[in-house]
Amino acid sequence: MLSLIVFLPLAAAALLVAVPQIGDGAARWLWVSVTAAEVALTLVLWAGYESPPPNALAFEEQVPWIPGVNSSYHVGVDGLSLPLVIMTAVIFLACAGYAVRSTDRTRAQAALFLFLQCVSLGLFVAADLIVFFVFFDLSIVAMYFVIAGWGHGNAARSALKFFLYTFLGSLALLVGFIGLYIAADPHTFDMVALTAAMPLAGSSLTGGLVLGAIVLGLAVKTPTFPFHTWLPPAHTDAPAIGSAVLAGVLLKMGTYGFVRIAMPMLPQAWRDWAWLIVAVGVVSVLYGALVALAQNNIKRMIAYTSVNHMGYIVMAVGAAGLVAGDTAEARSVAVTGAVTQMVSHGLITAALFLLAGVLYDRAGSYDLDGYGGLAGPAPKLAALFAVGAFASLGLPGFSGFIAEFQIFTGSIAAAPVTAVALPGILITAALFLRAFQRVFTGPTRGHSAGFADLRPSETFSVATLLALTVVIGVFPRPLLALIEPGAGALIGLLGR
Repeated sequence: MLSLIVFLPLAAAALLVAVPQIGDGAARWLWVSVTAAEVALTLVLWAGYESPPPNALAFEEQVPWIPGVNSSYHVGVDGLSLPLVIMTAVIFLACAGYAVRSTDRTRAQAALFLFLQCVSLGLFVAADLIVFFVFFDLSIVAMYFVIAGWGHGNAARSALKFFLYTFLGSLALLVGFIGLYIAADPHTFDMVALTAAMPLAGSSLTGGLVLGAIVLGLAVKTPTFPFHTWLPPAHTDAPAIGSAVLAGVLLKMGTYGFVRIAMPMLPQAWRDWAWLIVAVGVVSVLYGALVALAQNNIKRMIAYTSVNHMGYIVMAVGAAGLVAGDTAEARSVAVTGAVTQMVSHGLITAALFLLAGVLYDRAGSYDLDGYGGLAGPAPKLAALFAVGAFASLGLPGFSGFIAEFQIFTGSIAAAPVTAVALPGILITAALFLRAFQRVFTGPTRGHSAGFADLRPSETFSVATLLALTVVIGVFPRPLLALIEPGAGALIGLLGR
């Protein structure tokens, strides 16, 4: 089942490449059909899911791959990965629907995004470090071509900066994986076996160095301060659907790596360096919000809010490593909030980037000062942007509130000093309300004159993502019931 979910998009991409007779119209609908089928398959997976024991996976598949280094094609899911698999399928469907009217090399674009969907899903189900690394690296390659091929402005420069930065991070990640392999007895890249063995337990120096390499690679991908500088130009110059996937899916590869690899495999080193990770998270929260507030480009503003929101996740997983006293339940709540935030941020920020893409599509500008009174000619755009803004700032009734409430509840209980990150929520509220006022209220001026409102395909894509944030915000129990057992198991593994 998992292999079908992972490789169905790849098969569709190969079909588009191998059969040039498939026209752009047929390619668009094949793209939509495959992404819709992927959503259906992931929901079937969820319906049949039963929470596995700690350090075990559901729907496991394992086939020998590189026996010389004890690496296999090993995949499976648990409560930490399945939500991200479903989220990935939903975001790619929204992007396919958004691009259904595209006329810019549609067949190639569809093939590339289907390939990107394959590697993204593959990473979230990987249970072998080499399999994880292969999908991690291929996602960088695919996104490079998305930005360079369909971007605008300084797209070639931004794509190159994105590639070099994140590829350097992947090399650090590979060094860390090799360190785990060498330390394991017997040597293996199997993630379940490495989690059970804790190969560097009792070796503070080596464990710290291996953790440093892994955290560096994941921090660049997340990205956290100060490894975030590739993000704003990549988002600014990427096409709308490229930004939606980059923010909604690819950034989660970094934070997911923390809970899947760094924390359970190197628990002692994670506990030793937890305060530093908390500090990085807090700085990212405040820095991302403040810099976003200073932006006059709406896409750069949304990009910097990603640094802010990823900072919440890093702060929470850092607080989870502060093992002291009777805080296990609080730390489990923090991890649950972190995974919920991964899903919430993916849905909300993907929607916001798609809406920003509408501005560029109509007027060729992201400049906040170039618009005014846009709610008049584009009421649907204004309404959906308002919903996305309120969801992003964590208003009750949206998924962001559920995630951030748990993050701060668990983090402050484990480390009261994390309360200093609370002003990040206030700053985020200020920057989104300020942007909404400048673009959508007041007299119609600048690019707003003659602005065409959302088309049905654009409305469907964005409204679907935002509707899910409302569903999670009002009825969070199904998602939390999926995540909580995995979060509790992770805290147990971390406390060994």
